[in-house]
Amino acid sequence: MTRPDPQPYRRAAVGSTLLAGAIALAVGTFAFRFAGPALRKRVTISPRTIKLLEIASVVLLTALAVTTLMPSGKGNFGFALPAGVLVAAVLAWRKAPLIVVILSAAVITAGLRMLGVH
Repeated sequence: MTRPDPQPYRRAAVGSTLLAGAIALAVGTFAFRFAGPALRKRVTISPRTIKLLEIASVVLLTALAVTTLMPSGKGNFGFALPAGVLVAAVLAWRKAPLIVVILSAAVITAGLRMLGVH
């Protein structure tokens, strides 16, 4: 004899909450994308603020790269991943196209791991 699900409405609530969250994110994203061109003539941003925002974006991307590089848990860190990141950093510093930076880092990391250097 099969027992009925004790909480059938809870599963439906989780699904509808997820859908509502996705819709809210979509509306928010559209609002931000629309606000830029709509407010371009009305809002003036000082050159100092623009410079700070440019620096902040570089700092944010660097922090993202560093945290991605660090191992999580007790995994083996190895040498292949930092070597790939180093290649990517050098190529990005030399202003190589983004696709070249990404593919070079992936090829170096995968190649070292295939050679047994972890």
